[in-house]
Amino acid sequence: MKNVSSGGGWPAIWYTLRKAREVGGFLKMWKAMRSRNACKTCALGMGGQAGGMVNEAGRFPEVCKKSLQAMASDMQGAIPASFFSTYSIAQLQCLSPRELESCGRLTQPLLHVRGENFYRAISWEEALARIADKLRSLPADETFWYTSGRSSNEAGFLVQLFARLYGTNNVNNCSYYCHQASGVGLGATLGTGTATVLLEDVEHADLVMLIGGNPASNHPRLMTTLKRVRGKGGAVIVINPVRETGLVNFRVPSDPRSLLFGTKIASLYVQPDIGGDLALLTGVAKRIVEMGATDEPFLRDHCQGWSELSAHLRATSWRDIIERSGVAEDDIDAIAGRYARAKNAVFAWTMGITHHVHGVQNVEAIVNLALLRGMIGRPHAGVMPIRGHSNVQGIGSIGVTPKLKDAVFARLQSHFGVTLPTSPGLDTLACVETAEAGRLKFGCCLGGNLFGSNPDAAYAARALAKLDMIVYLNTTLNTGHAHGLAGETIILPVLARDEEPQPTTQESMFNFVRLSDGGPARHAGPKSEVEVIADLGARVLETSTPVDWAKMKSTRRIREAIAAIVPGFEQLAAIDDTKREFQIAGRTLHEPRFPTVDGRARLKVHDLPELAGGNGHLRLMTVRSEGQFNTVVYEDYDLYRGQDRRDVILLNPDDVRRLGLAPEQLVTVTSEAGQMANILVRPFPRIKAGNALMYYPEANALVPRRADPRSRTPAFKSVLVRVEAAVPAAVVAGV
Repeated sequence: MKNVSSGGGWPAIWYTLRKAREVGGFLKMWKAMRSRNACKTCALGMGGQAGGMVNEAGRFPEVCKKSLQAMASDMQGAIPASFFSTYSIAQLQCLSPRELESCGRLTQPLLHVRGENFYRAISWEEALARIADKLRSLPADETFWYTSGRSSNEAGFLVQLFARLYGTNNVNNCSYYCHQASGVGLGATLGTGTATVLLEDVEHADLVMLIGGNPASNHPRLMTTLKRVRGKGGAVIVINPVRETGLVNFRVPSDPRSLLFGTKIASLYVQPDIGGDLALLTGVAKRIVEMGATDEPFLRDHCQGWSELSAHLRATSWRDIIERSGVAEDDIDAIAGRYARAKNAVFAWTMGITHHVHGVQNVEAIVNLALLRGMIGRPHAGVMPIRGHSNVQGIGSIGVTPKLKDAVFARLQSHFGVTLPTSPGLDTLACVETAEAGRLKFGCCLGGNLFGSNPDAAYAARALAKLDMIVYLNTTLNTGHAHGLAGETIILPVLARDEEPQPTTQESMFNFVRLSDGGPARHAGPKSEVEVIADLGARVLETSTPVDWAKMKSTRRIREAIAAIVPGFEQLAAIDDTKREFQIAGRTLHEPRFPTVDGRARLKVHDLPELAGGNGHLRLMTVRSEGQFNTVVYEDYDLYRGQDRRDVILLNPDDVRRLGLAPEQLVTVTSEAGQMANILVRPFPRIKAGNALMYYPEANALVPRRADPRSRTPAFKSVLVRVEAAVPAAVVAGV
């Protein structure tokens, strides 16, 4: 496949036109994209009451391929009634993530019973009755409740309310497999778990440090903001083991000049080894101290732990920093020099930082670096975890977590006049592990793909198979429906965000609450997530709790409850009348008063981890392609990396030669978790030698269940693997 020299541009425009043709024409797609609903993909905050394709700053047009892909998926035709009597479970298991997604929209409840070869359609009444009967027969702590970040605040609040009134705190969400390390790290240092900046702060920064992320593929609308930073004379430092095309140059389609000539994004591009981020960040901090570029009054007046961190940085050897980061001292100097000259710096990161066993420490090291120069606690500077799902932050805010915040716990009890369970809840990985141990019997997944999100895919399948019942609420098929099968597996078809019969709300990564109007359903059959959960509440809990579940089918009533219970969401009570979207109070830090016990930020000291690899092992990270969103694969090709398929391992050409391999050679890739055979070797000069790249979620088969001990986020980005030839290189070369 031909390599492109920049991200975005004309290929993005042609792709838009192609997706429009697939769904019935450009006008049909335009109307769907302009509806007054928040974007269904990443959490940058497009859409809402200003209409689709409008960002939080009110700018139009703001749109990207990710939002088009999600919309086109939801605009698919219905899966034919004959499909599930034609395709067996074994055949579904042979389909790729893209093929399953492309089957069409789910429109009827489905049931699979272990031992049978096919799913079969059932009525909504039978589906809900089966689920309710099973729940009435089980101890509450033998169940778990998992929520995707694509669901609304209202659906998330209702499902956690149901679970807790039912009697369990086994409530969690997809952030435990992505940005939980960000929330824990930010909470430990700043007292808040979210971005400290607004969108306009980023656009006024004169330096953005982008660490372990690839927004050109995964959050394309952020590229418009980075273009604005560069256009005002600002700098962008990219830290990533892979030299990603879109982070070098990007053509923003809505800007004629950028479209024609491209925009240089990275002012400086530094490639650490996979897992070397903590050592690199420590090195930059050490150099800032050595340069005398710290903000001493700020550190003295607004931070705790400065003397300890200062002593630690001075004592850390440059030899250890260089060896454990894989970055030369000159490159560290270059980063530190640009940072020392910056007046307003914003630090942004994604899963390249969080998907490590020291993910929380990575985040704390970023905060350290920002605090050293007083870059948190004032306008136009701060930290920004780039969230993937469009409402994953909101789902956490309204209580879809194993432990509620104390204030939320107390208010929830008093508001509804109930007593909530206090037993410890299980995080996402713990639920899977407890299921594998046979101690859980029921799981409910509100959206997403729990199986496809898990490390150690074989283990995840075994764990889910030990459940008596698992219930999936989804719009389309995914690999979980084929591989994540319990004794009974029930799929409930639900409405997409822009098909909801009532308004819903979502929270962006900038702590901005958006209102979505919903719209007409595209198919008969699917139901609102809120309606399904409230129906189950009435069937299972009507006589045991004072909650009126019929009234809880009203999203307005749910918003009134959230406003009364969750601090910062008070304005939600009136949003139906005012239509006024709002920023959650207390999270944007424009003054050096931090939401900690004493109002001071905490600096953290970390020992540098050894850099894994060597002895015949490569460091592997799993990544998403330009043609996918999280576990959902829309295209098998990866335009920006020049790949036409996904069953590949991308290696530096030096590693290909060192291992005695040849391009296009079939290999077996082995880790401590599993093995993948018939993988194609592809030379990829843009990745550092000693490192490797494969696609998520397929490569989850290789990812061990090793997780950060503080956040329980699995280490998807740092997997030791061996690569062995299935056919000798000489044979491949035709010798």
